Amino acid sequence: MNLKKEIQKRRTFAVISHPDAGKTTLTEKLLLFGGAIHVAGAVKSNKIKKSATSDWMEIEKQRGISVATSVMGFDYNKHKINILDTPGHQDFAEDTFRTLTAVDSVIVVVDIAKGVEVQTRKLMEVCRMRNTPVMIFVNKLDREGKNPFDVLDELEEELQIAVRPLSWPIDMGDRFKGVYNLYRNSLDLFKPSKQVVTESIKLDVESANLESHIGSALSSKLREEVELITEVYSEFDREDYLAGKLAPVFFGSALNNFGVKELLDCFVEIAPSPRKVQAEERVVDPYENTFTGFVFKIHANMDPNHRSRIAFVKICSGQFERNVNYKHVRFNRMMKFSSPTAFMAQKKEILEEAFAGDIIGLPDTGNFKIGDTLTSGEDLHFKGLPSFSPEMFKYIENADPMKSKQLQKGVEQLMDEGVAQLFTNQFNGRKIIGTVGQLQFEVIEYRLLHEYGAQCRWNPIQLFKACWIESEDKEQLADFKRRKYQYMAHDKQGRDVFLAESNYILMMAQQDFKNIKFHFASEY
Repeated sequence: MNLKKEIQKRRTFAVISHPDAGKTTLTEKLLLFGGAIHVAGAVKSNKIKKSATSDWMEIEKQRGISVATSVMGFDYNKHKINILDTPGHQDFAEDTFRTLTAVDSVIVVVDIAKGVEVQTRKLMEVCRMRNTPVMIFVNKLDREGKNPFDVLDELEEELQIAVRPLSWPIDMGDRFKGVYNLYRNSLDLFKPSKQVVTESIKLDVESANLESHIGSALSSKLREEVELITEVYSEFDREDYLAGKLAPVFFGSALNNFGVKELLDCFVEIAPSPRKVQAEERVVDPYENTFTGFVFKIHANMDPNHRSRIAFVKICSGQFERNVNYKHVRFNRMMKFSSPTAFMAQKKEILEEAFAGDIIGLPDTGNFKIGDTLTSGEDLHFKGLPSFSPEMFKYIENADPMKSKQLQKGVEQLMDEGVAQLFTNQFNGRKIIGTVGQLQFEVIEYRLLHEYGAQCRWNPIQLFKACWIESEDKEQLADFKRRKYQYMAHDKQGRDVFLAESNYILMMAQQDFKNIKFHFASEY
């Protein structure tokens, strides 16, 4: 088996967007083209029992939103595609940020009517920090929206990246006729269909046959616009795309299955195969013979019948094999895995081997934390898996004394997933949950009840920020902890956390204790 050939076939990417831009719908249609599913779920309609393949959690089906990252793999055009569908909702941004550390490229979905929205901007910042190659899909062309040229200007300005359209829409809304594929020089005519793939016609924009397909008025308008694109935007340069400096743009309607195949065909051709990964000790090359990988996500109860936990591992180099011993670096011990799995949302199949770029699931009985490294024997630590300081806090109490064990187990497992953060107050021993949004409290309560049979009750607590503290000045640290005893807590790893009641109290603490470092993100 040629290791290099296998790794070059891999394309691992995340689909990101603001909520409701059509991200999960696009993911569905990519799976449809890949033959991974045969019928797309109607994501929006709650009347229809089918729901999106990637939104498999019960609460996701009820709300019609994604609250956890799903991993899906399929083969397409001799390539192995791994899609990570991320939550769009800002309350689950942390899950998305961590997912972006495990992908080699990103597809950003933008709504033609709404343009660039807040969450898209934030996620793009993470991509810029890592120079992740970005492709943009402007969605919902079957509805009225902004002028495509205005959208391109907005993308450049808001996302701070150069763009180059590789397809161009022919009108929009009720008058939407299709797109002209600038990458392949072909005309793709629109027929509204949620399940059928539209055929494309190989046709130069200057061809006299164009009129017979879209009429003379739209033909002359399209020729003018294509000429304008070639004058204003420089030719597409793959090197600039791979360096994260240029974003190719496609137009279409994911719901109606239109423009998705063009995006996918171009993607497998130009998107990067697995890239080098920076570890604390050195740069890891995907083509190395030895296996390395890191845990970027943990999910409890993917199979409700077995209450199982799965650790999602991104393979960074070499080849992973079933039943072979690998080193768990944090534990400094060898472990072997008899049932590693490949995913199609929550459907799993056992795999014998996997290669750099693949995402595998390892059954977990509590051995893994987010950020853990597995290797063939080398001591390596992959960096950059942040956990941000929460912005909302509540005491969590047991509402059913008969189910205290279930509650304890549920809270522990959900916190390991990175859904939220758990702090134990050193003063009174009460448990505090910290999140970045209100919706996370609802998800925790729902999952505790439905997955663990435990009922919880929330009690308010007035806090501004949680910050991790450390200092080389042991005396000052001890003095600080003594004075702030009521507001000191331990996180799940037993590290000291200061719970500041207000911005003023935090500023005063930073001012009075100069030798103490206050951290607002904890690297796992």
